[in-house]
Amino acid sequence: MNKIFLTLTIFLLITIGTLAQKVSWTYTTETEQWVKGKSLSLKSAESNANITIYPNDKLQKMDGFGACFNELGWEALQSVDEEFRTNIITDLFSKEGVNFSLCRMPLGSNDYSLNYYSYNDVPEDFEMKNFNINRDRYILIPYIKEALKVRPDLEIWASPWVPPLWMKVNNHYAMGPYGGDKSISEGQAIRNNATAFKMENRYLQAYALYFSKFVEAYENEGIDISFIMVQNEPIYQPHWQSCTWRPEDLAFFIGRFLGPQFQKDETKADIWLGTVNSGDPNYARTILKDGEASKYIKGLGVQWDFKHAISTIHSEFPNTTIMQTESECGNGERNWASAEYTWSLINQYISNGTNSYMYWNMILDPTGASTWGWKQNAMITIDKVSKQVTYNPEYYLMKHLSHYVKPGAHRIKTTENKDHLAFINPNGEIVLMIMNQEESDKDVDVAVADKNVSLKLKAKSINTFTWMNN
Repeated sequence: MNKIFLTLTIFLLITIGTLAQKVSWTYTTETEQWVKGKSLSLKSAESNANITIYPNDKLQKMDGFGACFNELGWEALQSVDEEFRTNIITDLFSKEGVNFSLCRMPLGSNDYSLNYYSYNDVPEDFEMKNFNINRDRYILIPYIKEALKVRPDLEIWASPWVPPLWMKVNNHYAMGPYGGDKSISEGQAIRNNATAFKMENRYLQAYALYFSKFVEAYENEGIDISFIMVQNEPIYQPHWQSCTWRPEDLAFFIGRFLGPQFQKDETKADIWLGTVNSGDPNYARTILKDGEASKYIKGLGVQWDFKHAISTIHSEFPNTTIMQTESECGNGERNWASAEYTWSLINQYISNGTNSYMYWNMILDPTGASTWGWKQNAMITIDKVSKQVTYNPEYYLMKHLSHYVKPGAHRIKTTENKDHLAFINPNGEIVLMIMNQEESDKDVDVAVADKNVSLKLKAKSINTFTWMNN
């Protein structure tokens, strides 16, 4: 009798487990952040699904998510005491927090550095005798090392906004002046996409050596650079750190100078093409098809206007790893609309084949201002006077994605819908992220094989659902 009872109990438990599978739910609204929703179940049932998920139909592998280490972020972080700093870094990099796993840094200065600089400002030092990263030892390296304490396996990649000014044809970090910068004249401005780098062999060779020395110098500081991208936004002529390149010239530099230099020095970093900001697929296509350059290019980094070319390039180069390298930065609004717009970008890039997604500034003061005054968004703002720390809507948006979708996950096929993305983690866990942008609550029915779950999404909400793929 006991054996029969035990057998029946086991049978019922297995049956119940098959019919009702637990679904975890986390949601965020403008007034409620990171709330655990009510317990849900994935049950065997017939339904007219709004979303159908196909766990066995795997698409691109996800390499991770992150943002950029910038000097002004570290400066803002220094305005609060050590306990607050530790908590903020933990919230960004721990597995309990946003869980960032792949982050960017500038190779030299950018518009969120405190001022202009490079790693060698000695004119015509072609042998790089004066190369040094001394400045970074006080700002960027401590910032990165704080993150590495929390996430030792964090991958770091780097890109220059500009080479040393003496390597540019206008001998300045910027491409033109603006009202507050009197160090460059209109006569020095470059107002088209002509290559602004001095294309003489001696400059090209010195710049290749500059990259190699950077990777080696950071390795000596205990920070491994996984890969470098050759130029930030090579078709833009702003009045901050920048350098335009024609695609043929960038391919020439990569294939005949940078690649061979890395090979000769046994540099422990890959070379990527990026960060390409052209909406014309011909820009990336020209370089990726170049016989010499393509031998060294291990991936493609894209941002801003490239969103108009992502589908074309992914279909033409399906085996090329593609990273979205800089989320569009807004104008300091830091509101719910910012999160909705960034979600549209995340969805667009990942749906069209990117393997990772980068936010821009993790931390800024409430002005969000660059060194020349552009007020931009940040995930976290720190008021230097009041010491108030604010976690903005885009912080929670990135957390809803990066906290749950692990490196090595795959995007999985679903029915077409602009408001969701689905993934399967290496351990078999399914992750469904849905944004409800409507002003009212929304009912959504999700089907997986012969099971379904009914969801009730709050108005204006970010939602992540997870369950094991049994």
